[in-house]
Amino acid sequence: MPCNAVGSEAGKKRLVGLAWIIVSAAGFGAMAIFAKIAYRDGVDLATLLFLRFALAGGFLFLWSQYRGEGWPRGDDFVWLVGMGAFGYVGQAYCFFAALQHASASVVALLLYLYPALVTLFSALGGKHTIDRGRWGAVGISLLGTVLVVGQEFSASFWGILYGLGAALIYALYILAGARVMPRVGALTASVVVIASAAIVYAGAMIWHGPSWPQSAIGWLATLGIAIFSTMFAILGFFKGLERLGATDAATLSTLEPVVTMVLAAAILGERLVIEQWLGAGLILGAVTYLARRR
Repeated sequence: MPCNAVGSEAGKKRLVGLAWIIVSAAGFGAMAIFAKIAYRDGVDLATLLFLRFALAGGFLFLWSQYRGEGWPRGDDFVWLVGMGAFGYVGQAYCFFAALQHASASVVALLLYLYPALVTLFSALGGKHTIDRGRWGAVGISLLGTVLVVGQEFSASFWGILYGLGAALIYALYILAGARVMPRVGALTASVVVIASAAIVYAGAMIWHGPSWPQSAIGWLATLGIAIFSTMFAILGFFKGLERLGATDAATLSTLEPVVTMVLAAAILGERLVIEQWLGAGLILGAVTYLARRR
């Protein structure tokens, strides 16, 4: 095959991968906006998360069956169920609870502390050493967080606390997943994790009583979370990962909080002050550096 044909195929593969990562980032970035709209329409946290995980899990299950994916067994299956029932449930609860107390932009930026926390925990666990560059990135990320939350700390204490909790749990979730993912397909692993979370939130919804959307807008926002911000976001990241590799995919995913900030300003009327924009730049810069170094 001629060299120019090989180059053309490689370039096309990267462009398709880039498109999928943009879809993924847009989906994850829009999730906080959809949640704010759903809350305004009367949906409570347990009902919203049950609908999110049940609908997305069902679609992903059908997709995995279409692809003929094998299913994890034994300890791997138990580990994935635990990740879903505890890790994903805890992270999702903190993230969506934070949105009830703080702005979508601040919550999205707080979640992006997780790469710095993963780096720090990996070093503390003896899995990796942290050089000066990584220490600097962790420090810059923390400084950016101080700037982001400084303007809202007194008014949104619980939102900030839940947002930090979401980042912490997500970091631990990623480290736990690193033990099992090399042996299990990403798609089927996602189905097990999401289905486990759906079962937990089904129990919570039944216990408290369901609070369904009150209008078409609320249902559309809920479906947006389940289909666009969960199913397509996950599939888009997997497809982008296959074509771009982990480093480029992770770097491009820093578009997620940018999408959230733009949509929050355009749809919800949220505004960040100059110190928060500076903090956002520090966090995203540190995340990009850590992603490139991995």
